[in-house]
Amino acid sequence: MPRLSEVIAALDALWPPDRAEQWDAVGTVCGAPEAEVSRVLFAVDPVQEIVDEAVRIGAGLLVTHHPLYLRGTTTVAASTVKGRVVHDLIKNDIALHVAHTNADTADPGVSDALAGALDIRVVRPLVPDTTDSEGRRGLGRICELEHPLTLAEFAERAAERLPATAQGIRIAGDPGRTIRTVAVSGGSGDSLFDAVRAAGIDAFLTADLRHHPASEARAEAPLALLDAAHWATEWPWCELAAAQLDEISDRHGWGLRVHVSKTVTDPWTAHAASSSAHPAADATSAASAPSAPTDSLGAPN
Repeated sequence: MPRLSEVIAALDALWPPDRAEQWDAVGTVCGAPEAEVSRVLFAVDPVQEIVDEAVRIGAGLLVTHHPLYLRGTTTVAASTVKGRVVHDLIKNDIALHVAHTNADTADPGVSDALAGALDIRVVRPLVPDTTDSEGRRGLGRICELEHPLTLAEFAERAAERLPATAQGIRIAGDPGRTIRTVAVSGGSGDSLFDAVRAAGIDAFLTADLRHHPASEARAEAPLALLDAAHWATEWPWCELAAAQLDEISDRHGWGLRVHVSKTVTDPWTAHAASSSAHPAADATSAASAPSAPTDSLGAPN
């Protein structure tokens, strides 16, 4: 079995910590470098449910996309939510390693995994990493569909192929519009609207789109938007990352058992679809207003 330090060195080669954003908190959070590792669990969030799962399967290493402490802390007391996570990890000899924005910009990275889940062809990064002479690393990906789809059809594909969440897929734009080119970005993507507009693509699929940036982006360009759950857009990376570590393990003869958590840690748990197409002016008009037709785009996927 490999030591933790050997596995971490392999992970750092995939996602070098120095490629993370300056504000980010990546790398090893806890774990003894000399400890042997036989089982690894990949997940999006370092939350209690995931730690409990790591304990259940006997993992010696938990690799997550999101940091545990992004803004620092002055305590790891078990009386706090995150402090309990730290205590349970250490008590059960489980190391925690984080690959966040360094995995976002990697080649392949988070957005490559998202594009793969949607079965669309990656053309180039949306925001290229200027330090990459080959032009393959960077934030987001610009992609092409093998065959044109309507916006409604592409939204249905996303709802079917991304992990199910209460939110499902929200769309902005004409459902019948033809989509040929798409930009994708795992996680929160409305800071990338300038690059999306400059790319001249048909649609942008990401997560956490806010009202004002989305409204302005739609007003400034004929752009369709697809807003998925944050967790759902990043979970495909866990499968990609696990496959990468599996290949490294086989090459070195480590015999690691690598797992991907299927626990849904998206914070939203239910979705109540609107029952009327327009806000009611008063109780009388509300009572007489016809019910809005329902379709799969308005229901949880």
